[in-house]
Amino acid sequence: MRLIESLKKRKFILFNVFLTLYVGTNFIGGERGLASYFEKKNIHQQLILKESKIKNELQDFKNKIKLISNNDLDYLDMLYREKFRYGTKDEIVIKLK
Repeated sequence: MRLIESLKKRKFILFNVFLTLYVGTNFIGGERGLASYFEKKNIHQQLILKESKIKNELQDFKNKIKLISNNDLDYLDMLYREKFRYGTKDEIVIKLK
């Protein structure tokens, strides 16, 4: 009986302690907590790097398409020699890859 009476008197303090523990736990480890924030920040940085890499590849492809559509003979000759491994009799072909 004394325990129950003691808890009734201190219910405001107990409520504050549990509320503080709940808020503190969710602040650090919840879905929107501090740990989740740093994880999402890391993912965001990785996506930014991936986006810049894809933009560079896209620009490279656009340049290649421009060269092909303009019938740039040097580029077409380079593609032809690379894809079909073509060379004349007096040329020496060295494979670098």
